[in-house]
Amino acid sequence: MSASSLELESGSGAITGADASGNNGRWRGWVIPVAGFAAWWYLSRNTVTGHGMMTSPAQVWHTAVDQVRTGALWRALSASLARELTGFTLGASLGLALGALLGVSPFANRLVGPSFNTFKQVSLFAWIPLISVWFGLGDLAKVVFLSLAALVPVVAHTSDGIRAVAPELLDVGRVFRYNKWQTVTRIVIPAALPSIFTGVYLALIYSWLATLGAEYLLVAGSGIGNTLVDGSEQFRMDLVVFGVIVIGITGWALNSLARAVQRRWFRDPTA
Repeated sequence: MSASSLELESGSGAITGADASGNNGRWRGWVIPVAGFAAWWYLSRNTVTGHGMMTSPAQVWHTAVDQVRTGALWRALSASLARELTGFTLGASLGLALGALLGVSPFANRLVGPSFNTFKQVSLFAWIPLISVWFGLGDLAKVVFLSLAALVPVVAHTSDGIRAVAPELLDVGRVFRYNKWQTVTRIVIPAALPSIFTGVYLALIYSWLATLGAEYLLVAGSGIGNTLVDGSEQFRMDLVVFGVIVIGITGWALNSLARAVQRRWFRDPTA
């Protein structure tokens, strides 16, 4: 038997083993959630009745049904998602423009790069006092806050991806006598797309997390973050736990959507 056939057989065996492991191992991701739910159920059944810090799965389920029935869930979630998508769109758009400029232009990178590197070291929540003074405490301040959360990862990954383009690819552009614009649009941007998408993906996740922080720290209003505030102020742990579950499911849905777009865009079968 030839060496090439041996390699093919060993390779196919490895793939089969990986597939089998993946199929048989899918249930493992449910171990911690199921164990956590069982511990929660047990503790709620064996905790002193009326304890303010403990709520049962049944209470959370009744709260969820009531939130859906009254429409409170949809009002809060739609308000949060509207802020998140607005801030994400603004921040990601500015981030793509600034990141492309820093990546393409060495002069701009030398001029603006050091200031941006300093800016991104400042904690996002440290900007809240300034934002509240400049933009008030309403939705405008929250959108600005979310835009900052989305801006930084997009700028960083876009500029890094463009600067990391292989010199051999740029040599191809010179062979075909591409001008500056053609080199950027036909070679640089396509080669940097995976890094750019990573920045956009992180911006989507960061802006969702920042949405909850903005709703919690700035003026109360409609939003899923304010559901947590209401539950905390009313000592309703069932409402707090319900809000946490909704936040987790929404974050998972946004992550899954971004991954689906990535698989479709890059046709990556392993993603």
